This record gives sequence, structure tokens and C-alpha cells, in this order.
Amino acid sequence: MEKERFSLLQLDPGEIYFEDFSAIFIPPDTTPKTYDNKKQDGRLKMCSKSLVFDPKDISKPIIKILFKDCVVIEQWKGTAKFLNSNNNVLSVSCKEYVELLEKNIIAPYQFKGPVNFLFLLNYASIANCLPQICQLHRASSLPAAEQADMIAAIVHSRQSRDFFDPRWMDLYEKIVLESQADKVSPLVVNPGRLVLTTSKIYFQPYNKMGEYPTKINLNSIKQIVKRRFLLRQIGLEIYSKENSPNPHVYFSFRNQALRDEFYDNMLNQQQLKLDEMRQDVVTLQWQNGIISNFEYLLYVNSLGDRTFNDLTQYPVFPWVISNYSDDKLDLTDPSNYRDLSKPVGALNEIRLNRLLDRYQEMTVNKFLYGSHYSTPGFVLYYLARLYPHYVLCLQSGRFDHPDRMFNSVADAYKNCLNNMADFKELIPQFYDVSEEGKFLVNNMGINFGYRHNNTKVGDVELPPWALNSPKHFIKTLRDALENDIVSKNLHNWIDLIFGYKQKGEEAIKSNNLFYHLCYEGAIDLDAISDLNERHALEVQIMEFGQIPKQVFKVPHPQRKNVLMVLTEPSQIPKIDTDLNDIWKRAEGLDLVTNFNTHKHTVSNLFISEDGSKITSVGHDSKLKVFSLSQNKQIRSANVGRMALSSCIQLPNANVLIIGSWDNEIYLYDMDYGKVSDKIVAHQDAVTCLCLDMKTNVVISGSTDCTVKIWNGLNNNKFIHCLKNQLEHNSAINCLSLNSNNNNLAVGTEDGDLYIWETINFTLYKKYNHSTSITALSYSPDGLKLAIGTSDKVFKIIDVDTGLSVFNKTLNSDVTALKWSDHLLLLGCGDGILSIWDIFEVKLIFEIAAHSGAIKTVDIPTAKDLIVTGGQDRSIKVWKPKVIN
Repeated sequence: MEKERFSLLQLDPGEIYFEDFSAIFIPPDTTPKTYDNKKQDGRLKMCSKSLVFDPKDISKPIIKILFKDCVVIEQWKGTAKFLNSNNNVLSVSCKEYVELLEKNIIAPYQFKGPVNFLFLLNYASIANCLPQICQLHRASSLPAAEQADMIAAIVHSRQSRDFFDPRWMDLYEKIVLESQADKVSPLVVNPGRLVLTTSKIYFQPYNKMGEYPTKINLNSIKQIVKRRFLLRQIGLEIYSKENSPNPHVYFSFRNQALRDEFYDNMLNQQQLKLDEMRQDVVTLQWQNGIISNFEYLLYVNSLGDRTFNDLTQYPVFPWVISNYSDDKLDLTDPSNYRDLSKPVGALNEIRLNRLLDRYQEMTVNKFLYGSHYSTPGFVLYYLARLYPHYVLCLQSGRFDHPDRMFNSVADAYKNCLNNMADFKELIPQFYDVSEEGKFLVNNMGINFGYRHNNTKVGDVELPPWALNSPKHFIKTLRDALENDIVSKNLHNWIDLIFGYKQKGEEAIKSNNLFYHLCYEGAIDLDAISDLNERHALEVQIMEFGQIPKQVFKVPHPQRKNVLMVLTEPSQIPKIDTDLNDIWKRAEGLDLVTNFNTHKHTVSNLFISEDGSKITSVGHDSKLKVFSLSQNKQIRSANVGRMALSSCIQLPNANVLIIGSWDNEIYLYDMDYGKVSDKIVAHQDAVTCLCLDMKTNVVISGSTDCTVKIWNGLNNNKFIHCLKNQLEHNSAINCLSLNSNNNNLAVGTEDGDLYIWETINFTLYKKYNHSTSITALSYSPDGLKLAIGTSDKVFKIIDVDTGLSVFNKTLNSDVTALKWSDHLLLLGCGDGILSIWDIFEVKLIFEIAAHSGAIKTVDIPTAKDLIVTGGQDRSIKVWKPKVIN
């Protein structure tokens, strides 16, 4: 049996297909002698704006009759012997009709008429069908908005009589919730009943088109995303496992309340186990090179409500290469790349100045660009050869003029640079190596017509460096996208399209301002009672393009230097082999040894670079040294009169710098076993210390709200010169210097984070957390900062922007942090030690290490041990339990 050719894409956008009838089409010139040869068996489709006849013989064209072009629709009153006096015949007299898919070839529609059609209904009664068809015919005579309103009433009446058939369900399955919803795909909105049960989701389309019903197992669903649809928060996109029958489905609801109710009820089902795909984790993975620029842009598009199921919000990608004329393309030459810090409309300064002049003359709803960078028309401009049926649907059965089609990559880019109304960006297919550039080739042999020079429209003309190979062209663009030149600047483009430069004053300053209806929240469609006005605005929103949902409110962080051209994620280098070899094979921690000679909290410790000795200080005023090879304490000394808070060792000298709650900093000479010097450093307790290894400058923090910088050491004694004093609003809890020693991070009791430049100690950045910052540790590259807080939050921020690229709430406050290469150690107030691989952004494992808070952690250069010290007075040495 031949599969019917009818598709919802053959209807007008937004048109609804109700039902069909078995029928025989009798062509107008049929006579009794020719009846048997000319009659056509098929299905007559009743739709909201048209009647469509789909003949069984696929060589015959599909006939589409728009109600607005009909003069009379009635029961046939004539007589003809070859109809056996059958009065079950529908007569349709029209001024014009459409033929499509003649000989089953995709081509522009043929518009013909006037004519009178006869359809003999085989089984359905014309007495039942005709009133419904005539009602739709009457609706077609109304203004567009009133027609839409009347059709909506008809739809509601029909749908209210449709019920979900529980026989589709399994024996123990129970219905949780039913709702009306539309299944959305490009240019098609198909209404139906959406049913949530204890184990599945069912979509039962009212017209029974396609798979009937659609079934989605809850245990196959990976992700559920709330979406905007036509700038309204009514969409829901469901992603399932790739081998599922329905891996990707998009629904829209009548209003936000219904959408949210369905979403909330889904989350409550036990069989639903969603993959955790947190924004901060993915951003950090992208920065670390775990995922490619291509994958990250797809992810950010999804966050911005861009989806392949909706051409009005199709994923948007940037033009990256600017050279489409040379025979060879040097991907290491920055001059071959587009400036990603500017929108397309600002790449040509001469054109921009003309646009700015026009902008200054505007009075209300001012904009720079009257055309958008992504619309359904622009998407199909690129994809016309791959999806010609979409183009015919969008453009009422016609292809674009041959000279206006996507004929040349170089011409398309040139037009985007110079045309006063062309600012379009690209789509993902330009960088998707798995598709091999199929959209650039007219593989179906579609007749798109002839250009002005009498050249037939065929494949897209590629730049010379593409070697006339679509596959090579796409591969080169992908290599360019993953190149370090783009990686260093891609965050700027993200700021424009998805970030803080998307709207408002920053958009104005960045020459990134579009027509006001492109922005979410510009107008409340639900509040507009005038049907015609609302309909006109809906059409504008669909056609003019939509700004993505704003994903980032602060500047997006820059990507790390990946140092190579990457096309596939498998090509990304693993930076630290030891870490991968040891910790990737670890299944837990083994306790190597445990030292319990401190009589109070162990406040600070460090392990020697060779991993042989541990030096610690505690609240018992004791300095202690332990030998791991001998597994015993080898030194103990009293230092000062009160609790010791911190301890660091001078490089190239056997001298310790120790901070105390008695306001003093001590120098302890390990060779002579005594305090060689001390200084009253603060007016209150010294809480933390750090050292600029290059200059031996000592930095101290105190509960007196100051950070002091001491001018250095000489002959194991202080040079009594205070170089600088930094004032803060509350007690200093922690300090961290970045790897270049040019930035100092200060965490305070009231939650302020200060970033000071150490060259002249001026304030570079200041950020605030709601509660006390208890621990800090810079990343090895100095671009990010790990932060622990008293309200159980552990987060990583981008230092330059303050953007939280990772954020997690733990079960207890964070009391100690240590970042070494891509390994991050966390000690918590409940004694839990967590070990994270920050390169891949995942928890390796965690253990209950101490009976009280972990106050200090360290790891040697070889990363084969971890040392912890805690409130329970113990020092513990751990090693990874490695699977052989």
C-alpha cells in the first residue's frame, strides 16, 4: 500500500487539519465514457482553511482548494448515470485552486481555475460533513483575526468531544494529568491531548496524523526544558535517549499555568530520572576544553530557548571566517576572521554610520536594525536545497526569485556586510561535520529557476579554498570555529546574542539594538483584546525574528587557550596525565597514617614538595613536624602565647612564617629550632598568611579588618617596613594569591570578596556573597577562584567577570580548600573531605575524614597523597585506592 503524500506542511502555517474522508474525485471534464479512466480514488482532507484531495495514484497532483477562493460549496444537485444517481456528492465551485506534487516532484505550486469540483464520498454522509465544511467556508470570509477566533471556537468544540483512549495504557498504569497541547515542529503546530501517566507521556493528535498516539517512556527522558513559544512562556521540550522512538519532542500549551502544572507533575513521577546538566558545569567544561565551541554554542542556544523544532527560534551561530576569496586559507592568520565583538550590522563602519544617523532621527521605539539576524525566512534561505517543502510552505507555494537565493557563500557574506537590511548570522549546519554540507548541494534536482545571467540554480558556490568540496568547506569552518583565535573571542559574541550586551544600555553602547518587538516582554499579547491587533502582532513576531532569552547577566568568561585546532571532542588533549592515571582509576581513599599529638584544633598545615614531611600549627600554640618515612613526630615547639592560625615556609630557606592570635607574626628558624624574629603585625588576631614567592613579600590578614603587606625578609629577620595596608569592612578570614602573584583575593566575614592588584595594591574587583567567605583558592591559571562559605556553598567564579561558573550547595559549611592542577580538595565543617576533578567538573569521591571540621588540606606535587587536619586535633594522611 502506497504511503499517502499529504503533509501538514502543505497547509498554511498554523492551519489545522481536522479529519479526512474516503472519496472519489471526478475531474471537471469527466464524461460517462471516461469516468472509469479519469476518476481518482483518494482521501479528501478537511482543514481549517482548505480542502485537500490526496489521490491514491502518486503520479497525480494533490489538489488544494482554499475556502477563501470558494464561491459555492454544496451538495451536488445534478444527475449522472455514471454516478448511479448517488446524491452523496460534494460540489465545490472555486475561483482558484492549487496543484502540487504532480508526478510526485517537489516544485512550485501550480495555481489554476476557476473550476467546479465533484467529490463522491464513499462512506461518510454528506449530511454530516457539509455543515462543518460550510462553517469553515463562512469563517474564511472574515478578517484574519476574526477568522482565527472563529476557527479556534470550532477547534475547541471538536476537541472537547475527543477523549484519551485508556486502552493504550498498560495494566498498572494510572493517569496523572491530561491537558490540551500542540505538538510543534518546523512550520507545523498540531493540536491534541497530552496525557501524563505514572510511566509514560502520550500525545493523541486530534487528527490522528503520524504515529498514533505518540508514546514517551518516562524512564527514557534525559532532560525537560521550559521554552518560550512566540515570546510566551508556554513551551515544553522533552529530550529522550537517542535510541528512543521519540528522542526529541516539543509541545506548546494554552497558557503558562497549564505548562507549569504539567512540568511540575512530570518531576513528581518516580520513573523520571533526569540527567543533571547544570549551566555552570557546562560553562566550566567548555572553558577547560572538555566540550568544543560547537557543542557549547548548541548548549547556549538551548538555554536561550533556541530549538531546531521552531524556525522562529532556530539556533544561531556566528559568521567566523571573513575571507571567501583566496585560494588558500591560513587559519592561524587573525585577519581571516570576523570581529566577534561586534554584531554583523557593525562590521562595516560606513554602513553603521548610516544606520546611526537614521537611529538619531527616530523618536519612539528606536532601533538600529530593522531586520534580525535569525528569522524563519533566513533559516530556509540557507536550507532551501535540503528542505524545499518548508520553503514552499512558508512562501505560499513559491520559491524565492533565483537571484535572491543562497547561490554563493562569498556573495552572502558580502551582502551581510553591505546591505542596509541584511544582518543575518549563520546556522549550526555550517559547522556540523556530521552533515557534510548536504544543505549546500541540490541533491534532489529541484528546479529553482534561472538567474539573471541565464545560469540555472544548482549547488551553492563555495569559496576557492573549499576546493569545490562541501565536506571540505564545512570541515574548514569547523576547524576555524574551534581555533584558538575564535576561542579567545567567542565570549564576546555570546555577550551580544545571549548575554549582558543583548538589550538595554549595553546593547545601545555595543550597536546591538533591534526592533522592539524582537524582545521578550516588549508586549503582552494576552492583554490585547482587539483580535486584529493581536493577530498582526503575532505575525510580526513570527516573521521579524526573536532575540534569544537572556542567559548571562554579566560578561561571559573567556575560554582557556586550547593550543590546537579541534574538530572532534576526542581530539581534546588531557593536560595532566598523572592526575588522570592516578585519580581516574581511584575507587576511594586509604588512610596511610594518623597523627594525634596536637592538643587542640589543627589550624593549618603543609606537606613538603617531595612529600616526606608535614608541618602543622594548632590552637595549642604548637608547631609540629612529622616524618612520613619514619611515621612519627620529629619536632614540637611552642610559638607565641595564643592559638596559631597559619604557617608558610620561605623558599630556599629553612624558615617558617607563623601567624598567631596574639596579633604577631613569627619567624621560626628550623635549623636553630627557635624564633628568629617577630613583629606585632595587627591590632587583633592574625587569621591568615600568604607569600609572594618571587619577592618574599609577606601578606597577612586579621580580624582587625586589614590586610598588610610586609616589605620582605633579610637574614631571616623582618625588615620592619610596612609596604601597604588594605582596609576592609569586616574581619579577614582567608587569602589567596594567583599563580603570577599579581592578584590577591581576600575573603571577609561579611561575605565581601576583594581582588587586589599587587603591583600597586589597587582594588581590581569586588564581589559579594550573602554570608561569610571561609576559604579561597585560585585555579592554577589564575583565571578562576574557588570559594567556600559558611552557608554551605562551594562555587567557582571567573575572576574577571564575577560570573559563577560552578555553584553547589553542600551539607555543611566549607572550611578548607586546595586547588592543585585540576584536582580540587574541599574540607567541610562536618568532617567530609570531597575530591573534585575540576577539569571534567565532577566529584571523584568523598569520605568522612574527621569527626569535626576539616580546617586545612594539602597535596604534594606528585599528587599521590592528601593531608588533612581538623578540629578533632588529628592530622591524617590519605592515598588513592587505585584499581590495578
